[in-house]
Amino acid sequence: MKRSDFRKELTKIMPGYKWTLRAGKDGDRVMLAEGIQSSGSNRLSTLSVERRDNYAASGKPIYEVKSAGYGKRAPWLHTATDWTLARALRNLQEYYERMATMYSVHASDLRTGRAAKGGDGEGNSHE
Repeated sequence: MKRSDFRKELTKIMPGYKWTLRAGKDGDRVMLAEGIQSSGSNRLSTLSVERRDNYAASGKPIYEVKSAGYGKRAPWLHTATDWTLARALRNLQEYYERMATMYSVHASDLRTGRAAKGGDGEGNSHE
């Protein structure tokens, strides 16, 4: 795949990011891209995509995607890998959605637990 085709694939699937392509570690077999979403001078989200051709001699490319949150030096939050870019990105998104649901349930349990014995749900007891 040419770099221009890789850029087209990235912008087609993730048009909300501004993409920068870099040389891969292994010549033409590895392509790297970094996409950012920003608001003014604030970086809101960073997405890294690595495309490796001929993975494990299967002849298929494999995509590894990872993302970071707010700020240029934000740590990578999670990584997902799949045979297509769309599926790798979907796996990453589904992971974040699972985590959001899990944390939401825990927050709700804590709120309910505080309110159960006469508290107002804000940590203030009326005893």
